[in-house]
This record gives sequence, C-alpha cells and structure tokens, in this order.
Amino acid sequence: MAYGAPAAEDLSAGEDGARGGLWAALGGLTTRGRSFLAAGAAAAACSYVLGQEDLLRVGLLLALLPLVCVLVLYATRHRVTGSRLLTPGRVPASAEAHVGLRVQNVSRLPTGLLMLQDRVPYLLGPRPRFVLDRIEPGGHREVSYTVRADLRGRYALGPLQLRLTDPFGMCELTRGFGAQDTLTVVPRVDPLPAVRLGGQGAGEGDGRLRSLALAGEDDIIPRGYRQGDDLRRVHWRSTARHGRLMVRREEQPRRSRATVLLDTRALAYAGAGPGSPFEWAVSGAASVTAHLLGRGFATRVVTDAGPLTASHGPSDALDPVLEDLAVLDHSFNDTLAGAQQALAAAPEGLLVAFFGDLDEHQALLASRMRPRGGTAIAFLLDGPAWMGAPPGAWAAAAAARLREAGWTALPVPPGVSLPDLWRWAAAPEGTMTPGAAGRVAEPAAGVPGDGVVR
Repeated sequence: MAYGAPAAEDLSAGEDGARGGLWAALGGLTTRGRSFLAAGAAAAACSYVLGQEDLLRVGLLLALLPLVCVLVLYATRHRVTGSRLLTPGRVPASAEAHVGLRVQNVSRLPTGLLMLQDRVPYLLGPRPRFVLDRIEPGGHREVSYTVRADLRGRYALGPLQLRLTDPFGMCELTRGFGAQDTLTVVPRVDPLPAVRLGGQGAGEGDGRLRSLALAGEDDIIPRGYRQGDDLRRVHWRSTARHGRLMVRREEQPRRSRATVLLDTRALAYAGAGPGSPFEWAVSGAASVTAHLLGRGFATRVVTDAGPLTASHGPSDALDPVLEDLAVLDHSFNDTLAGAQQALAAAPEGLLVAFFGDLDEHQALLASRMRPRGGTAIAFLLDGPAWMGAPPGAWAAAAAARLREAGWTALPVPPGVSLPDLWRWAAAPEGTMTPGAAGRVAEPAAGVPGDGVVR
C-alpha cells in the first residue's frame, strides 16, 4: 500500500493539544490519575493536621505522579505522524472501499499503548477503532478497514484521532490529525442490452435522421465528378461501375443526440433509502446515460429543475455525469414545467424519461415533451406498489396518456430489473409481457422482434 500517494498527508498528532494548552491536557486525566491526585491532596492535608512529615512525602508523590505523566504526554505531542490512503476514492452504491491507516513514531523514544480511531459517517458503518502496541523509535504500524455505502452521496472520512496514554494509565490525550478524505458513492450502473436506438443526427454532411447503428465514421459515399473537385478524391471502383468519373464524398455522420429526463420531485416518490423508487430512478438514469454514451450518442441529463449536465459526446467520460447524480436530491417543485422548457431548447433526438407519480395534469404535460419525429420512452414508477399497496390507478392512466402521444410507456413495479425493461421497450408491442415477481418474459414464440425502440 503506497502511503506516499497524494491522498496521504503526514500531520502532527499534537496540533489540537498545542491549541488547547497545558490546561486542556490536564483534562485528559483518567479515573486512576484523578484518584491519585485526590489521594495525594488528602494525604497532604492529613499530614498538616497530624503533623506527620512522612505522610506529606507520600501525598506529594501521589499528587505529582499523574501531573508528571501529563507533562510527559504533552511534551511528545509533535512526535507521532499519521496518514490515510483511500482506495478507490469513488465507488458505486453497495460496493466497498478500502481504507489504510499508518501511524509512525518519529521521535527517539518509544510510545506507549495507542488507540487509533477514524471518524466515519454512520451510513458507512461503525467507527473503526484499533489498539496499537508500543511503537519503537522510527517504527510504524499499519491497519486497515473497509467501508460500504448503500446510498449514493459524498462522505467525509476523518479526522483521524489518536489516543495517547502513559505507562501508568494516569492520563489519556486525544490528538486529531485534521486531514480528511472524501468518498464519493455514485449510482449503480447496470449494463443494458444492445438494441437499435433512434436519434437525431447533429453535425455536418448530407445525412438525414438516422440511428447511430446504421452509420460509421468511415462512410464513403461516391458522387459524380464536379468541376473543381480534387482528382485525388476520384473513386476508381465506382468510376468503373458507373461508367463515369466518380469522387469520394467523405461524410461525417450526424451525431445522434439523446436526452435522459429524471423526475426529482419529492411529492412524486414514496419512501426513502437504498430500496426506494427514487434511488431506482437515479440508478436507471445513470445506466441509460452510460449506455447511450457508449453507443456514441451526445447525451445530456435533464431534471424537473432544468438541465443537470451539459451535452456529453461519445469521447467524453461518464465521470462528470455520475458525480452530479451522486449528490442529486429531491426537488420541491410540484410541476414538470422546468423539464419541458429544457427539452424545448433541443426538441430532437431520443428521449428516455424516468417519472414518479404523475397526476392528470402532469401526465398531459409529459405527453407533450415527446420530440417531433423522435423516439420517447417513459419508465413510470408506481409509488403505491413500491410501498406494498395495490398498484395505483394513476400509473395506468398516465401510461395510457403517454402512449396516445406516441410514447413507449412502461410501468415499473418493485423488483423489476432495468435491463429487462430496456429489452421490453425495444421489442414489438405485445410480444413481451411482465413475468412473475417483476421480471419481464421473453418475446412470444414465433413473433420475431425487430430490435427497434418505439
């Protein structure tokens, strides 16, 4: 484990103690230390009353021992360093990350018994604690633990705390290293089956509305020779076939565009937590975005509050989208008007939407978002069904409204997988039906699918 990586920083273990001063160090006296101090004071008082000088010596010894221990611990506040290494710094939901801790004794004296503790949010699990044996001068100790988050977000790890104790157990001082690391938990991305997707090209050339699967970047379309054409572009094979001079027309295929719409309204979703419909929708949006980017679509993500991300092309990494979705929260909007305005700015291409509960007005508004001449797919999360109640009547009414407007509308019951729904959306209407426990059955026998998303 390379603790010399940029994520690990060596910090003084005594910075907090330096700020608090010696009086703060006195607050670290243990029960044993306070008992010795009280016994020493009592013995000194009794020696004054009884006139016993020997008892005074015993009282001074009992009182001075814990004070000396405090001074020794306080004097060694800058002689222990620590570092943390988080691997990896970003994980999908329900995945584990490894955290390594290293404590080094940079002084010339050995340390006593140390207790190491790292602060982690309760969503990542219990707070890790380690007891370290005596560390020799120049030596070090390494420990590690794992964290796991089922809920996306950004989580701060640290600061690292080290509890120092003297050999007699009179005093314990806690030192904070101050450095923190951030663990980013992004939505889970499910691989989706490859289906032919329709989209609007956007670029140069003579191409029309096409699917990216139908065109490549090396398309060569010959045309007749025109005055002024470069003779180096003559396509001799086509010239021989047509009987007249033909030149290459190297067309840059029009880039297919897509929009992923995510309904984030708090009133549209029931429940919270890793198994909630909203988390399913966020994971679904991340999965579809990753799939479309992999297919070469220039993809953007839009919510009811407006655009979440700018349009990303095939060469752009998925990381910025996942980073934005990792911290996405519910909105307090009661309408999808913001999404409609964002879609109106780029009304063409493929549209994939994830909706929560839609009333009659919002269903009508959503039906008007379908791009002209494009493909629109809607996944409708049935809130009552996710809460264990009978399916809500709104889901069937909203799906019917969207289908009338040309959408492919799919209600999402609990337990269904997005890859199955994606395959179902691409099959001819009526050839796939929901199976038991939320699964989606295969196409009916004898009815071949064309693989085109409607």
